[in-house]
Amino acid sequence: MTRQSNFIRPSDWSTTEYEEAFRLADLILQKPEEFSHSCEGKVLASLFFEPSTRTRLSFEAAFNRLGGRVIGFSDQGNTSTTKGESLSDTLRIIEGYVDLIVMRHFLEGAAFLGSQVLTKVPIINAGDGSHQHPTQTLTDLFTLHRYHKLDEDLTIGLCGDLKFGRTVHSLIEALEIFGGRNYVCISPKDLALPDHVKSKITKGKVTYVEDLSEVMGDLDVLYMTRVQKERFVSKQEYERLKDFYILDQEKMQRAKKDMIVMHPLPRVMEIEKSLDRDPRTVYFEQAHLGMYIRMSLMMRLLGVDK
Repeated sequence: MTRQSNFIRPSDWSTTEYEEAFRLADLILQKPEEFSHSCEGKVLASLFFEPSTRTRLSFEAAFNRLGGRVIGFSDQGNTSTTKGESLSDTLRIIEGYVDLIVMRHFLEGAAFLGSQVLTKVPIINAGDGSHQHPTQTLTDLFTLHRYHKLDEDLTIGLCGDLKFGRTVHSLIEALEIFGGRNYVCISPKDLALPDHVKSKITKGKVTYVEDLSEVMGDLDVLYMTRVQKERFVSKQEYERLKDFYILDQEKMQRAKKDMIVMHPLPRVMEIEKSLDRDPRTVYFEQAHLGMYIRMSLMMRLLGVDK
């Protein structure tokens, strides 16, 4: 297996590289025991300067299942950055201890900085502010792959917080690599897709609407997002917009029988819990698949075979 460099943004990979990662993840899903020693003797640094449940535990579980060991932290307050140490110095120290770094940071561009500073080990961007979340995108694409929803005529609805939602921004960037899709952007004007993301849509077709109900029947995929409290400066603005879109039984009755509902999680109130029993809601399976595609990603970055 050829060792790859860093994974900072979705456009770091070609469609061929994504498809190779999918094939490896499919193999791991089928026979996980055959990969249980793939990263034996390797050490992963899990550096989370921002809170996370799914992403951090998914990476750590993935590396443990590959036979590797994990060190790191989940609270910036436990690091020397609180003493004034620069991020670049922190990373240069840590790269002397490990074989691979995965980092989430609250500052946009932090992972890119890491890729410029590190010379010995690869780094994976596990989210940088409201900018990118490429491994969630990798999870999303793998989920679409597993549910046979990566066809060129796919119509995907992107609903909720499209302004601050880094998962949406990264997913659009990745789907453009695959030739673009029919995007239906569903949001209030105050949370609409920002111009810097709109400018990346050069292959797909995009429609902007505010009413989720009116487009439900057109969608092959509905990608729901929460309104992110932590991205708002104004508490009043958050309170005004947080319940703008809620997916319920009535809306789901309008949907296609084979449509799937995805969500990067965590869910707050935007999807009624009664819908968890609907076979079209796949967000928990989506999170589960994320562990396997991250196993594939880390194997590829380390250049290890099974």
